[in-house]
Amino acid sequence: MSTVSKQVVAGALFSLLMVVFLSLSFFYLYPLEDWSLLWEKEMMDIPGAGFILVVSILFGIVFGIWTGLKDKRQLREIEDALLDVEQGRSFTLPETATVEVGQVLKKVDALGKHLTDQARHSQKLANEKAEEQEKRIQEIVSQERNRLARELHDSVSQQLFAASMMMSAITETPTAGRTLQEEKQLSMVEQMIHQSQLEMRALLLHLRPVALKDKNLQEGMRELLVELAQKVPLDIEWKIEDMKLDKGIEDHLFRILQESVSNTLRHAKATSLDIRLIKRESIIILRVVDDGRGFDVNESKVTSSYGLQNMRERAIEIGGTFKIISVPNKGTRLEVKVPVVENEGEKND
Repeated sequence: MSTVSKQVVAGALFSLLMVVFLSLSFFYLYPLEDWSLLWEKEMMDIPGAGFILVVSILFGIVFGIWTGLKDKRQLREIEDALLDVEQGRSFTLPETATVEVGQVLKKVDALGKHLTDQARHSQKLANEKAEEQEKRIQEIVSQERNRLARELHDSVSQQLFAASMMMSAITETPTAGRTLQEEKQLSMVEQMIHQSQLEMRALLLHLRPVALKDKNLQEGMRELLVELAQKVPLDIEWKIEDMKLDKGIEDHLFRILQESVSNTLRHAKATSLDIRLIKRESIIILRVVDDGRGFDVNESKVTSSYGLQNMRERAIEIGGTFKIISVPNKGTRLEVKVPVVENEGEKND
């Protein structure tokens, strides 16, 4: 039952009880000589007692509607204030707010400032942590990933290429004694080798160094997506807006993008990939959408996935939110929203 409906029912019942109580009190102090007068006397063709009851109930309903609409408006003001806090925006206290609602909104405003300070502090710590960790592990991780990628390229990738060339030569060489079944089997082997080459290219792309080094987030994303489009048969579209971000935020968003693209290449079996990095008001949005086979996000195996947990933790670490929507055979949509919090020095300027 809605707030207005509750107030209407409560007003009608309250007015009815008040009429009954006042009537009993009045007739107890001033008893009537003939109680039948209550039904014989009419007002607007309605018996007097009935008229009093109808008028009182109507009055209660009108009063309930008025108070219900007022309460609904106040609740909407609180809801709007909470939405502003969630989006990282400030709000002004409405002039129509009552004293009680005003106190609630002041506490909401204080909570919003507290959350903003926490987000600013988290982003500052993430920035410092990213810079320190990058200095300590960037070279070690980069060397190890490059070594692994080089070994795979020089061994497995070259062997797959050689096997592919041999299979092409075999299938193109006419053989009179070859049966139709053998032709199909050779074609299947050739397709399997070709698919393995594609997966190896995706793996080598995933093994690229994760650090942005001297690039900003936009440059790193464009370089990654251009290389991906050249090596993997995917229809890739992207929109990357230029914006200035802290190093910690850039590092975390880039790693989230890498993890998401890696999941798409290994599991989604998608044909298209759409990536957006945009800024709307004071919110940075990273969105990755594919048309792959999707999955059930409620499955325990999915919710406990290391990749998803890693992306979610990275988003939370920079004060953002992580949301993923996936429907089996319909694709997957991943979205990270990070509020842009001005530093104290920027605000004073």
